[in-house]
Amino acid sequence: MQTLQSNSTPEKSPSVKAVFFDIDGTLVSFTTHTVPDSTQKAIKALQEKGIKVIIATGRSITAIDHIRYLNFDGFITFNGGCCVGPDGSVLFRKAIDPNDIQTLLDYTEHNPLSFSLMYENSVSINDVTPEVAGMYAHLNLPVPPLVHREHTDITGVLQANIFLSPEDEVAFMPKVMPNCVASRWTPLFADVNPIGQSKQVGIDVFCQYFGIDVSETMSFGDGGNDITMLKYTGIGVAMGNANENVKEIADYITEDVDNDGIFKALVHFKVI
Repeated sequence: MQTLQSNSTPEKSPSVKAVFFDIDGTLVSFTTHTVPDSTQKAIKALQEKGIKVIIATGRSITAIDHIRYLNFDGFITFNGGCCVGPDGSVLFRKAIDPNDIQTLLDYTEHNPLSFSLMYENSVSINDVTPEVAGMYAHLNLPVPPLVHREHTDITGVLQANIFLSPEDEVAFMPKVMPNCVASRWTPLFADVNPIGQSKQVGIDVFCQYFGIDVSETMSFGDGGNDITMLKYTGIGVAMGNANENVKEIADYITEDVDNDGIFKALVHFKVI
């Protein structure tokens, strides 16, 4: 069992008015593909206290139906690229520079590379390898439809997923997508978003929307795309199953998703 530990736990927890949750590996188990009962109980307890509960994910807005029943107060999707309020209104949206998408299409015409392009209401992919199919199965998502490069819409892309190694990413990004930044929670692929875009941006959107100071926020995550969020919120909690680089920057490390990590951390900080 993962030992709870603190990197810099404050002596007294601040008043928490909003909690941000990553989905995969944090809110939802990779093993069961469901939200643990203890996490559902924790979210209900937060809501009963009037604390806002907000999703912060790299998923698209169309790929979160499986957790909507928990009645969240908002959704940070595409790693901050599109923020949606509780009434379904779009509070913020920022697309990738079309020049970067065109360069990606040109590059992959001569260099084998799988990628998906995520729009506000759809996702397309250029190639389906066993690794790509396996990744979508791991996320319990259908493989997106194939779209040929000649029919690719280079505008309105909110996020790209590039299936390349961390080592190859170093040279790829400045050469092919110089106006973007990459983050990842798995060696299989990188989330690619506009430079300056992250879950931190989404937190600012919702802090302003609800009139909450960032010092009054808390967040939970497990992957590289959660790092800006965990460093920015008043309390950043890494799941026990988190990547090591995530644990290093977190204020607190809790149990993993399948061992009631979210519930235990909220109890520890006396938020519930």
